Amino acid sequence: MLNRNRYLSITILIYCCVLLPQTLAASPINNTVSIGKFSQNDLTDWEPHSFEGTTHYKLVQQDLRTVLQATSQGTASGMVKKQQIDLQKTPYLNWQWKVDHALYRLSETFKEGDDFAARVYVVVDGGIFFWNTLALNYVWSSGQTQNALWDNPFTANAKMIAVESGNRFKNQWRSEKRNVLEDLRKSFKRDFRFIDAIAIMTDTDNSGQSATAFYGDIYFSEK
Repeated sequence: MLNRNRYLSITILIYCCVLLPQTLAASPINNTVSIGKFSQNDLTDWEPHSFEGTTHYKLVQQDLRTVLQATSQGTASGMVKKQQIDLQKTPYLNWQWKVDHALYRLSETFKEGDDFAARVYVVVDGGIFFWNTLALNYVWSSGQTQNALWDNPFTANAKMIAVESGNRFKNQWRSEKRNVLEDLRKSFKRDFRFIDAIAIMTDTDNSGQSATAFYGDIYFSEK
């Protein structure tokens, strides 16, 4: 089923919740801001949000540590943390993830193929003009070229970047680092300073496929 309200829903959610944003100061030791402390069995301030059915998220033991597991069977729901990040201080988003397999033969630039085994994305609040809210998605693509950038088929306010692609590294942990400030500038052709929320999602509602992904700790850093 095509969920045409997916990004409208996340836009409204963020708009309603960032009125009282939570702001964490960067660590004075290493200039990092912790977002997802899954290895500490900590899901504080992570909120579920469903678009189509329920992707199941739970903390599990995997490779001698605690990580967040996501299992989707024709569903699309995510976990959102409302957290303002100053990208001039800590522009780099760092995370680890693993998928059991990439989704099969999807045309991800079309609505029917807007599914991903794993995605981590950031949201820039549009203020009172909530329709101006922007989202930048880092995805594990089924077949896009690595670092490919394209408009989400539901809305030009969401951009997609293929950080990983295909099954070359399936069932292997991958460590990622992205300069969100630079990626936002490249994607939306203007300058930014803050993002207002971070989300993760494993979704297969449009294709009806199944996927399992694992997410390690998430944090922002100065370098």
